[in-house]
Amino acid sequence: MDTNNVRRQLIDELTKLLVPERLAAMQRVLANRTRYITVAVENVFQSQNASAILRTCDCLGIQNINIIERYNTYRVNPEIAMGSDQWLTVNKYPNSSDVCQRAIADLRSSGYRIVATTPHQGDISLPDFDLTKGSVAIFLGTELQGLTNDVLDNADEFLRIPMYGFTESFNVSVSAAIVLYNLVERLHLSDIEWQLSPADYDEVLLSWLLRTIKRSEQVVKRICCSMGICADPFILPPTDVVFDHRY
Repeated sequence: MDTNNVRRQLIDELTKLLVPERLAAMQRVLANRTRYITVAVENVFQSQNASAILRTCDCLGIQNINIIERYNTYRVNPEIAMGSDQWLTVNKYPNSSDVCQRAIADLRSSGYRIVATTPHQGDISLPDFDLTKGSVAIFLGTELQGLTNDVLDNADEFLRIPMYGFTESFNVSVSAAIVLYNLVERLHLSDIEWQLSPADYDEVLLSWLLRTIKRSEQVVKRICCSMGICADPFILPPTDVVFDHRY
């Protein structure tokens, strides 16, 4: 089965169900989406911060976010996230003894440099960080302790945000916004091929269509049935992001 060909046929059929303006909006946003930068969030427990990081990633065009749950369940405050989660690819790592190692191994195998956002001996100041060396996974830690030793001991590089006041650190969601805005702005001005590949473009577009078109699963099953293939790989599973309505 040619997955890319099936995905393209599904997109062709599903886009017929969209008004042209909606499709144009998706295409406009996709043109600025990137997987060159990804974010890994370790053990954030305040839903406000978790939601703000999701929203920042969507606003800046960062498609993938990796959730590492150590002891805290990753929760989303819908009033802060503003629906941003539905446009992102969320990779969730439930708590286990080797959860950080698994996340790091997965990201490394996908070609990412592991970059810990924390002051450290031999760290690099944000304005001096070199984006040309390859794709980067920006790791952000919990509100109180920051990143764990599991991440610090396995990081390839350390990134420091310049600060000029008495307080020694930013809120984690503020750190995410500062770092990601700086890197994305520089990425757009560079000669780096940062946009989605054709296959990634179709993968993300199909996920958006499945989320926004009513009864899209029925269309997918009909098309796949006509081709004699299983529809399950192309039907979007329920989101595993936990929504917190307490705030």
